[in-house]
Amino acid sequence: MSPRLTLINRDYTRLWTGQAVSSLGDAVFSTTLVLWVATVLAEGRTWAPAAVSGVLLATGAAVLFVGPLAGVFVDRWDKIATMLRSEVVRGVLVVVLTTVSFLPIDALPIGVWLALVYATVLTLNAASQFFTPARFAVIADLVTGEADRARAAGIAQATSQTAWIIGPPLAAPLLFTAGLQWALLFNALSYAVSYLAIRSIRTLPSTKPAAAPDTASESAPNTTPNTAPDIAPSTASDTAPESARSRSGLLGEFTAGLRFFARSRFLVALVLLAVIGQFGLGALSTLNIFFATDNLHMSAHLYGYIGTAMGLGGIIGALCAGRVVQRIGARRTTWIGLLVSGALLVAYSRQTGFIGGIAVLFVFTVPLTMLNTAMAPLLLAAAAPEYRGRVVAVFYPVTQLASMLAAVLSGWLASSVLRDVAGSVGSLRFGPIDTIFAVSGLFVVASGVYAWRALPGTGSAGQPDAGPGGAEEPGPGPEKATPVPRRRPDAVGHDVT
Repeated sequence: MSPRLTLINRDYTRLWTGQAVSSLGDAVFSTTLVLWVATVLAEGRTWAPAAVSGVLLATGAAVLFVGPLAGVFVDRWDKIATMLRSEVVRGVLVVVLTTVSFLPIDALPIGVWLALVYATVLTLNAASQFFTPARFAVIADLVTGEADRARAAGIAQATSQTAWIIGPPLAAPLLFTAGLQWALLFNALSYAVSYLAIRSIRTLPSTKPAAAPDTASESAPNTTPNTAPDIAPSTASDTAPESARSRSGLLGEFTAGLRFFARSRFLVALVLLAVIGQFGLGALSTLNIFFATDNLHMSAHLYGYIGTAMGLGGIIGALCAGRVVQRIGARRTTWIGLLVSGALLVAYSRQTGFIGGIAVLFVFTVPLTMLNTAMAPLLLAAAAPEYRGRVVAVFYPVTQLASMLAAVLSGWLASSVLRDVAGSVGSLRFGPIDTIFAVSGLFVVASGVYAWRALPGTGSAGQPDAGPGGAEEPGPGPEKATPVPRRRPDAVGHDVT
């Protein structure tokens, strides 16, 4: 009998334990690093905001430039070994920065300190681009069935949200009482815990590449026991020729991964709706502080309550997502979640008080987290085992780029084109920020409509529906998902998906 504290299965529980400790360490580390740069290194300097933004730019650069090629190597290598090596690299990097941080601040020029911080964050996130797709592939083998995969994604989302509720409040006292070194050391120890948890996984059938390009098994790559249910019929038929084309080396394998992604209507639909949704939601993260102080008339020192409300909503949404997916399927959870989230974002744009705004944001985060959770089993089902690393390495950088562009665009609109917008329609008054939020909500609704029409049924990731809104066709034979009876990369790049 499984222990009562087992989540889904024992090996997934071991993997989750490492993630939980590491996510908390990352939350403390990221917050402490930003505070240290802003209040110690750049204290009183006019370039302090730019110095802090450099941390975020280092994170984005790793995702955009390392991520796509990292997927090729992940598909070549043993997944468990890749995760272990990534944790060793990240742990050593943090230990090195911890050792250097014992020096007095005036021992090195400010530029050197900043360079060390940026280089560490960049390299940590570069290593994460190998860890994340490898973990994605391992979970695909450890957890089967759409409902259980949604539960796994939901547990991961809830764990991450909890870490970011607990971690930041610990960071400031730890920095200003114990010092930077101890926050860094805490994160290094969290990587050690994650390493030990991954090493303890015992029952995984195989985490090596599904088929070597030069073996006869290439023509039948879908024989691994736990991966057969993940591949739609149309996906499996394309695997052998793509593997043959990958023999030309790194560039050839990368191109083969792009070709595989582009030929999958399901994957293209997923990434398009994610991009549309990111353009809708990117404004919230960029402009919400200004909306809270101007439209909700709240003091800036109360802004932390918004993060708490959204974190609690995210936990509830993540924990409920598995049950919702089990009842209505991952596809319906995705498009319904987008429609509801978009409508709630429009409603948030009309709020004028602190209590109302907090309440709407709390409710808004519940379906938003549910749809993020539901997309995990959809992505797993659409990715053939030998392409999982490259699928993740395309999907995440594209959505990251969309989020960055949305942040830049919304900030530019609010500070230039729409800066002086003001007016009313009947009893409804509007200004620049609430107008951007309302339009953003409509973008999210549009992505929900697109998901409703474009995503195939959940029975088989590669099979179309009977029609928009129609009944879903079950996949044939063993490729059918579990029956349904009628779940940030952060500043240090740890996987939270």
